[in-house]
Amino acid sequence: MQLTHIDLDHLSISTLNMRHGKKAPDVSDILPSIRARGVLVPLLVRPNGTPDSFEIVAGRRRYFAAKAIAEEQGEIAPLPCAVMEPGDDAAALEASLIENVARLDPDAMSQYETFVRLIKEGRSVPEIATTFGITERMVNQRLALGNLLPRIRDAYRAGEIDAETVRHLTLASKAQQKEWLALFMDEHQSAPMGYQLKQWLFGGRSISTKVALFPLDTYPGQIVADLFGEDGYFADVDLFWQKQNQAVAAKRDALLEAGWSEVVILDPGQAFTYWDHEKTPKKKGGKVFITISHQGEVEVHEGWLSRKEARRNAREEAGAEGDGTAEPVQPMRPAMSKSMQNYLELHRHAVVRLALLANPGAALRLLVAHAVAASGHWQVKAEPQQTRSEEISASLAACPAQQAFAAEREAILGLFERPEYHHTVASSNGDDYRTAAVFARLLAMLDDEVLRVAAFIMAETLAAGSAVVEAAGTYLKVDAREHWQPDDAFFDLTRERVTVNAMLADIAGKAVADANVTERAKVQKQIIRDFLAGTNGRAKVAGWMPGLMGFPFRLYREGACTIAEAARSVADLFPPT
Repeated sequence: MQLTHIDLDHLSISTLNMRHGKKAPDVSDILPSIRARGVLVPLLVRPNGTPDSFEIVAGRRRYFAAKAIAEEQGEIAPLPCAVMEPGDDAAALEASLIENVARLDPDAMSQYETFVRLIKEGRSVPEIATTFGITERMVNQRLALGNLLPRIRDAYRAGEIDAETVRHLTLASKAQQKEWLALFMDEHQSAPMGYQLKQWLFGGRSISTKVALFPLDTYPGQIVADLFGEDGYFADVDLFWQKQNQAVAAKRDALLEAGWSEVVILDPGQAFTYWDHEKTPKKKGGKVFITISHQGEVEVHEGWLSRKEARRNAREEAGAEGDGTAEPVQPMRPAMSKSMQNYLELHRHAVVRLALLANPGAALRLLVAHAVAASGHWQVKAEPQQTRSEEISASLAACPAQQAFAAEREAILGLFERPEYHHTVASSNGDDYRTAAVFARLLAMLDDEVLRVAAFIMAETLAAGSAVVEAAGTYLKVDAREHWQPDDAFFDLTRERVTVNAMLADIAGKAVADANVTERAKVQKQIIRDFLAGTNGRAKVAGWMPGLMGFPFRLYREGACTIAEAARSVADLFPPT
């Protein structure tokens, strides 16, 4: 005997079955149990001579109950079956199967706990399946319940969730489970169950033409209509999403042109929660939220603010109309994470100070500016280049500009015949003798060597993240592409989807960016990588540089950013030529 799972359409009633040829049996008594828990006792089958086809010797009622559920739900999982071998006694086999399954608790969660205990005791999946007369697949299905969140397992044990729904939830990620559980526990929402849950999890592959934002005559693919010609469906779902995303992007642009302060495109499948927002008109800073379902439906919610934002605005208005003691305006939401800003500050610092090495005249003047603007007790200190993570440290160490600067440091130390001081050239805690010794050495150098040292000292003491970096980089027209390329740390730290979409427009054009506007940031970053490498059918783009590494600095979204503030502070000093 071999235990396995067989698709419903590969099964038929055997002529050996005593009830063969009779009308379909009444299965109303076992239907609720099979609908809730699935078929537990395997059907007894044997090959009927046709490849992948089997006839049922015992288990006719279970077979018809499964057929009824398949008709209700559109599909059903393959049924557990015991395949007879030559010489097997059907009556004895069925009796053994029923006896073994009878010893197994019918509750699926209790089965899961039993199987987990046996696994911990050293039993294998095949051994457990043999013990209880069930298939290995059924054992694995029960063990898969361990992938569920505890709250979902509790709901299944309490009978609040059926077996098919749980089966699909075991395939869901933890994030998808949390999203589904939020819908399930929210009395205002309807959580998808059964076959609808599968469609919800995997995005569905049949999208109605009724949801299209774009004119159907602009869709270049095939549209499949039903027999009555009332409903149509897009044959190429990927092509639909490309057109739909472009339409969503156009809608966003039109709303921004209409004067809305911000248009927020929610992640596909994410619902707009009215109860967490307050209706707010455009003139009072109301925003627009766009939702996109996995089935392609798009909804535009105009004139809303989160309750927190609305309450803050109300307090500010009340203060302005009262005694003039309004609460201080809250700082703008950061445009990027602190780690990303740290990454940009250090990489921008690296390429600018390397540029100073090639322009000693400018470096000397910058050195003099430090002397003029600083106190009478001028203390020179090298930039420590503090990083916020090991990933940023590794990225900076691999930067060609950083490596070239380290090589120049060794050369400068060689001019002073002090290679042992390899960490920095500048020193903040010297003494009179060292200063006199350095002075004597400088007197013996040629002017070009002195300028070289001056340029290096200026570059080494240049403060990362300062307005001076932005001023020097803008004046010198620094092109970061000569010594920097987007690396893994850059992409990992770029997390804002608005920023990623704007960079995608930079490298691939607005049409490509609009076609992917609702995709997650991870997907859009991969498309950018594909353009940089010329992979996955994308034409290779050489020499691309994001505005975040340009001089002047260019931010892709509104928000607080010290780099942007530093760049703005010196913009008037270095007007474009």
